[in-house]
Amino acid sequence: MSPVVLAAPAPLAAAATADPLEEIVISAGLRAMRLRELPQSVTVLDRASLQSAGVQHLEDVLGLVPGLSWASGTSRPRYFQLRGIGETEQYQGAPNPSVGFLIDDIDFSGVGMPATLYDLDRVEVLRGPDSTVYGANALAGLISLRSRDPGRAFEAGSEVTVGDYGTAALGFAAGDGRADGTAGWRVAAQRFRSDGFRRNAYLGRNDTNGYDESTVRGKLVWDPFPGTHAALTLLYADLVNGYDAWSVDNSRVTQSNQPGLDAQRSSGAALRVRHATGAGEWLSISSAAVSHIDYSFDGDWGNDTFWGVNAPYDYFEQHLRTRRTLAQDLRYIGDDTQRLFGRLRPVVGVYVLRLRETDAQLDTWNDQYYVPGQSLLYSDYQAINLALYGSLEMRAGRHGTLTLGMRYEQRRADYADSSDLPFPRSLDRMPGGNLSWLWDADATRQYYATVSRGYKAGGFNIGADIDPSQRHFRAESLWNAELGLRRHSRDGALALQADVYAMRRSAMQVYSSRQLYPNNPVSYVFLTTNAAHGDNIGVESELQWRPAARWTLSAGLALQSTRYLGYVSTDGGSALDLRGRAQAYAPSWQCNLAASYTHPSGGFARLDLQAQDGYYFSASHDQRAAQRTLVNLRVGWKRRGWTASLWARNLFDSHYAVQGFYFGDEPPVFSTRLYLQNGDPRQLGATVSYALGAP
Repeated sequence: MSPVVLAAPAPLAAAATADPLEEIVISAGLRAMRLRELPQSVTVLDRASLQSAGVQHLEDVLGLVPGLSWASGTSRPRYFQLRGIGETEQYQGAPNPSVGFLIDDIDFSGVGMPATLYDLDRVEVLRGPDSTVYGANALAGLISLRSRDPGRAFEAGSEVTVGDYGTAALGFAAGDGRADGTAGWRVAAQRFRSDGFRRNAYLGRNDTNGYDESTVRGKLVWDPFPGTHAALTLLYADLVNGYDAWSVDNSRVTQSNQPGLDAQRSSGAALRVRHATGAGEWLSISSAAVSHIDYSFDGDWGNDTFWGVNAPYDYFEQHLRTRRTLAQDLRYIGDDTQRLFGRLRPVVGVYVLRLRETDAQLDTWNDQYYVPGQSLLYSDYQAINLALYGSLEMRAGRHGTLTLGMRYEQRRADYADSSDLPFPRSLDRMPGGNLSWLWDADATRQYYATVSRGYKAGGFNIGADIDPSQRHFRAESLWNAELGLRRHSRDGALALQADVYAMRRSAMQVYSSRQLYPNNPVSYVFLTTNAAHGDNIGVESELQWRPAARWTLSAGLALQSTRYLGYVSTDGGSALDLRGRAQAYAPSWQCNLAASYTHPSGGFARLDLQAQDGYYFSASHDQRAAQRTLVNLRVGWKRRGWTASLWARNLFDSHYAVQGFYFGDEPPVFSTRLYLQNGDPRQLGATVSYALGAP
């Protein structure tokens, strides 16, 4: 069993054998780079780590990444925060993510539900503004997932998982390839089901919050002619998940008479073509995706019997979204051995992204249309991003590298809906870039310093009750200064990464909400406004240590201080002064600890502890989540292609919240109080897998 790769120069499990250390290569940058060449904070979770620390979804391993948070309100995580920056929901408004999210080069930013773990090879998380690489969708950083590539011989495998709460999964993968790597294919398919950890007392069902997730991936690689390598990736995900996660007593027993859905059917494709020339290479990345999303929920979380004399009191909300993306990235990467003037290695490129999202929003009261002044709101959002970018990498002495990166991006966005309210075109011209210095002291030590400017486009606030002056919010930008180090022992037994950063956000986009009508729980208005400034300052570190051949210990820590500057939130007419207060979903500390043991006979065990401080749920109020500690355990045996394990998630059945809303829901008084979406309880299960012809 291999541990999590915590920014080490190679998987430390390799050091327990006589094999040479494998170099970690980061694929999410402008060019494929060895980790030791990257002047940025990054966490890599390798295949073995995903298998030993997770069960089904990226959600299982998010706690292993320092500085990464997520907000629920959905069946699977879609809204991520890095270093305290990111979205917390999308009930209204157009997509405008701060954290980029890619699956095999396919853009799923803001709709990351297809991130299932089966046959996934690695997860790369790049913290800090990545505007030079990815532009407006990476103000806070980038999460990139890579599925397994075809091998150079036939391989196949299958996996079966069972657990309590009706959990069952079956997966199969197979592939083949030429020994010289000039052609190959791989396919993987999995079906996962679980009842979702809730009991609907009114309907007498346990599956109203359940999971039904099917994923199919395919890869084809070939060399069409000498010097050219092509890779085609296909993805189909059909997730028909329930959404019945809320109750008025904040328990896992619900009373909904109209349980909702969080269903997503996504198809995507990406074609990566690399052509080598005498002085470098051309890289073309083309991608397309379409996602059909059915998101709905019982607005009052009850039924007429439950509400008694206050009935009828029955609200329901549904969104039928379709999101389409089409992207093309073309870049030239200079050769390291043929630098300009003997010192400069250039990268230049052009990037185009076309995004369109349509939404049909339905609000009902007692099965009748209920939106003041209208019945059904149809909306259409379209945006085109065009960017020119480049970097120059210069050798600075024997051990130093200086990199200057720049990106200029224009985003044109249009929004219209059936309310016929006027929305002006949004046109943002956004410069960004970075200046980085890397000192490769020796084979075991690297130091780096980076100053970067990130940006995020403006957007729209929708709804008939939005003041015309608030229908558009401005673009945000930030400056980031960062110092970091990486160090590892020559025998691979110890690896350390640490960095300190300071960010100043300008025209900071702040997401808030208010309830327009006290007796209508779906009469929320969600809007984004611009604060004057915001500060995000922190420290991140990751350590991995192999004290003995059979043991591996790892740890991660993130400390951060965030605050709003020059911002007063208005909620229902009352003012909430947030100047100096911490930002939403920005815990002041996070940590993770893991211990792995492997016996020569094939036995293995892994124990994970993940903890974090409490945090504010929103800029609309001062309600906070409590701090939490989760413990996960896996024990098993591996031999001759077979792997069998028993696992426990949330071993000590910790009760914790993953989302919170503060409003009035209960008639007849409708007192304002905090309602929580709870995290999953303890779950026990077993997984058996068999692999033929693959390590």
